[in-house]
Amino acid sequence: MHSSSMYTEPVSQVPWEVPMAGSIKFTWDYNEARSRLLDLYQKGKDKQWDAQKRISWDVSVDVTNVAGVPENFNPLFGSDIWDEMSQDARDEFGRHQGSWLFSQFLHGEQGALNVASHIVQSVPDMDAKFYAATQTMDEARHVELFNRFLRDKIGVYYPVNQSLANLLAESLEDGRWDLPYLGMQVLIEGLALASFGLYRDVSTNPLVRQLLAYVMQDEARHVAFGRLALKDYYNELTSKERAEREQFVIEGCYLMRDRFKGIEIFETLDLPVSRCIEYVDNSDMFKLYQSLLFSRIVPCVRDIGLWGEDIQAAYADMGILDNAKTDLEALMQQDEEIAENLERERYEQEFAERKGEVEDAIALGKEDR
Repeated sequence: MHSSSMYTEPVSQVPWEVPMAGSIKFTWDYNEARSRLLDLYQKGKDKQWDAQKRISWDVSVDVTNVAGVPENFNPLFGSDIWDEMSQDARDEFGRHQGSWLFSQFLHGEQGALNVASHIVQSVPDMDAKFYAATQTMDEARHVELFNRFLRDKIGVYYPVNQSLANLLAESLEDGRWDLPYLGMQVLIEGLALASFGLYRDVSTNPLVRQLLAYVMQDEARHVAFGRLALKDYYNELTSKERAEREQFVIEGCYLMRDRFKGIEIFETLDLPVSRCIEYVDNSDMFKLYQSLLFSRIVPCVRDIGLWGEDIQAAYADMGILDNAKTDLEALMQQDEEIAENLERERYEQEFAERKGEVEDAIALGKEDR
């Protein structure tokens, strides 16, 4: 079945075109590369993996609760709207919530794929080009696996959220080479990491936990890449140039905050949109969720040197300023360890299964004698 027939509303078959500014940068300087970026490039090569082989695709998924999360994780839980729903209506909402969430993951990864390939062209340094090339492959793999998950396990796609589309366009339309870095590596990837981590940690479905953990293992490197490249560059900017980047970050964070309200779900299921949004905006669960979503972005923005009064005021307004205290290195190390532990468990399970098959074959052979 063609994916276009699986969307909640018709989507254009004409490719969405974003006019890109800037130029392709060549460099003839192949020496004096930054060891930190080359180490990251080597790690990017070493950590490549195959989504068809590494993921346990035979694990079943409950389409009414894709991640297997508690009921109170639902954005409308506790509202009059939720209380008035039948169980069938709640199940349908759960299916659409899972479809919407993983559709946005999918579209975001395609955005990352295009931005990463653009970074290869636009960044002026060879070491950064090297790493961005490995990230381009990572992003292609993420698009592949999220698409397969949506197609085979849920069967419904949602169109790209407009806030995400706007930020992608703004990141690519600006001619300054660092804007795609800032929009993609810091904002979009940072938000994705936090959202992936939240669902990875609360999900009870082994397939969902597995694919999110492995994607996060890649994404942690991507955010580290953005931090390294931008921190060096932003140290050299004038106060005016830095203020322009800070304004871009502020606008991008407000867009990303609005991205995860799930308005498209309310519209598709013909729910009272304004009442749903009002409840979501004021619910303790969403406020906590929103704060957690920025746990990776805020300390990264501070680390790369974009920490003026305006950006701190905007983060205070959004209720996320305290995230500046987050230990980003510790979070990314934890992401790496979780993925490695899951991989170890997978190998141990496969070994136990093979050992059992061998023992059964030996026992059967003895009986035949």
